[in-house]
Amino acid sequence: MNPLYFDNNATTRVAPEVLEAMLPYFTEYYGNPSSMHTFGGTVGRQINDARTKLADLLGASPEEIVFTSCGSESDNTAIMAALRSNPEKKHIITSRVEHPAVKNLCEYLAKTGYRVTFVPVDHKGRLDMEYLIRHLTDDTAIASFMWANNETGVIFPIDDLAGILSERGIIFHTDAVQAVGKVPIDVKKTRIDMLSLSGHKLHAPKGIGALYVRKGTKFSPFLIGGHQEKGRRGGTENVASIIGLGRASDFVAAHMTEENTRIKSLRDKLETQLVQKIPNALVNGDTDNRLPNTSSIAFEFVEGESILLMMNEFGICASSGSACTSGSLEPSHVLRAMGVPFTAAHGTIRFSLSIYNTEPEIDLIVEKLPPIIARLRTMSPFWKDTCGHTA
Repeated sequence: MNPLYFDNNATTRVAPEVLEAMLPYFTEYYGNPSSMHTFGGTVGRQINDARTKLADLLGASPEEIVFTSCGSESDNTAIMAALRSNPEKKHIITSRVEHPAVKNLCEYLAKTGYRVTFVPVDHKGRLDMEYLIRHLTDDTAIASFMWANNETGVIFPIDDLAGILSERGIIFHTDAVQAVGKVPIDVKKTRIDMLSLSGHKLHAPKGIGALYVRKGTKFSPFLIGGHQEKGRRGGTENVASIIGLGRASDFVAAHMTEENTRIKSLRDKLETQLVQKIPNALVNGDTDNRLPNTSSIAFEFVEGESILLMMNEFGICASSGSACTSGSLEPSHVLRAMGVPFTAAHGTIRFSLSIYNTEPEIDLIVEKLPPIIARLRTMSPFWKDTCGHTA
């Protein structure tokens, strides 16, 4: 059975065009790009070409791109670089709904002498801007706020944040892992200092990421080794994956209009029909300001893990939240921060689409999911006690 894959915020399929571009760099162009000989130099020039393609996607200059192993490394690098570059400053500000790559690092740093402010969000996942502004100080070394939430798709006001923080002289980093390739980004038009991304969220392979570092931004390397990436990230380059990320940059740029039209329409159809057909179902987050591919739907009085297991029997792949928190029986920290009721948070499913999804796939989910929810609710004492239902 071919999977009906609706878990693209966890990872995406490597586009065939991307794989084709990568393959020669495993067996034919296998030279070390740091070597002095022509064979290695040819590979080095292809890395520079990939760097230019990614820079074009972001509106950046090629020299502002640092290749990393993943989004988590990029996030950690950005935050630690800002702290090391400003050792006299001990305050970090971020949000309560960040990805664990930022959230867990900040919680760790809070135990080592740093003061961390976690800015709250409202019931739609929107950032409390007044709270943020009140808690900025001369001691703030870095502000790190995600561009778009990985669970709900809610988009933060990045341009406004960049302007506020720039005026205060505070380094601003954004985790744009979920946003790159789905919404237009032009770093020349904003005052973002650093931006993280990950290849496997935009149809490149796992194990490759990048960090945009604006020219003039104070920077201290996180991974120290050789001279690679102009001394900003040591270690021999992951050549084939870098080539893949460059090709993926062209790929998502070419499909961004489709992402924001056809895919958005499919997402909206899925939501509308499920909410109509299933009682006590609601959409989490700001439905007016979110990624075009992401839908977080709460089905009250059932367990998300049970929904996933029963959907899996039909080959339907989705998530009960972030892939990095699946396996935990606790509700998502994002939904808790939004104040989503316990009975809804536990039954939340995230559907995240890509350009490979089709309308017949939507129709199949709409056909199969309502009976699944109905069946699970017959076994739920909460459903019976709260709603008076026996079926």
